[in-house]
Amino acid sequence: MRASLASGPRGRVEHSPLPEFCRLPALFALFMVGALTVTVIWLARDSRRDWTGFSVSMLFVMWLVLVITVALCKLRPWLQRLPGHTSYIGAWLLIMLIVLVASAVTRWLDGALQLQLVQSSLGIFVRDNVAIAALLGAAMLRYFYVLAQWQLRLAAVTRAQVEALQARIRPHFLFNSMNTVAALIRVDPDAAEHTVEDLSELFRAALGQHDTGDGTLGDELALIERYLAIEQLRLGARLHVHRELDDLPADFPLPRLLLQPLVENAVRHGIQPLREGGEVILRGQRDGNGIRVEIGNPLPATPPAPGNGHGLDSVRRRVAYRYGAQAKVQAGPQGDRYVVVLQLPGQPS
Repeated sequence: MRASLASGPRGRVEHSPLPEFCRLPALFALFMVGALTVTVIWLARDSRRDWTGFSVSMLFVMWLVLVITVALCKLRPWLQRLPGHTSYIGAWLLIMLIVLVASAVTRWLDGALQLQLVQSSLGIFVRDNVAIAALLGAAMLRYFYVLAQWQLRLAAVTRAQVEALQARIRPHFLFNSMNTVAALIRVDPDAAEHTVEDLSELFRAALGQHDTGDGTLGDELALIERYLAIEQLRLGARLHVHRELDDLPADFPLPRLLLQPLVENAVRHGIQPLREGGEVILRGQRDGNGIRVEIGNPLPATPPAPGNGHGLDSVRRRVAYRYGAQAKVQAGPQGDRYVVVLQLPGQPS
């Protein structure tokens, strides 16, 4: 389950101290805790196993969890206004109040209707339920708090990774592109001028931005084309690019600088070491509501010196953070080629 994270001004990630109780993951977690609690208490009893009592207890707890979740969902905006960590204290007190009132009403109805489903007195029944809810409520809210803090730190790490990636790409593009421009100035001034323009647009479009929020797949593909145009001038006929990308939706939300490092790795490790060059294959297609992107390059006969793997590792972490467990990043040799495959769902999990 994700803690609530929303994009603020200039793409910053704003932290919400309380989780989204209206979402199914929170409701499922509370239901599971309630069901396990009833089961453990029933198994721990010294008396005979009473299936009727177990069923009634389970029904009562599930109804209580549903009421608590709906109340937390509807009152969350108000609880959010409380300063600091008092929002959690407010949620905890709300749980206590709901359990106290619900337990008292349930015990009174059981006595008034003479159902005899509750054997304890009113005071003991309410006391025990409130005590159990206090302990479990505190534990669950602590879990939600720790999860929210983890999500916040992960967002900060992701943002730092993007900034570090930008810092690494800047000198790489600058040195290679300036060398290309220097070589072209005398033999082909027009090509040199176009290279400078491409480089300028590349930096302005992506590498000069401070916004680390989502872009679009169309923006990322345009960034890749600018990169490939520069590398094409540097490598010449050694670099061939085969594209099968027409089926991809240009407006698909995509973290910035997600695909470009993979294409850069394909050129650097798959084309540059080969004297005769080779072909980079870019394939993409719709996959339900999501997309599937494949980036392949030839494998040199002699394995190149291993890199640090930061580019692929960064992509894996960013995909896992942004899309959750439904997304997949697979990379490895397939025959005489090295292929990276990304499967991204239409909605983050």
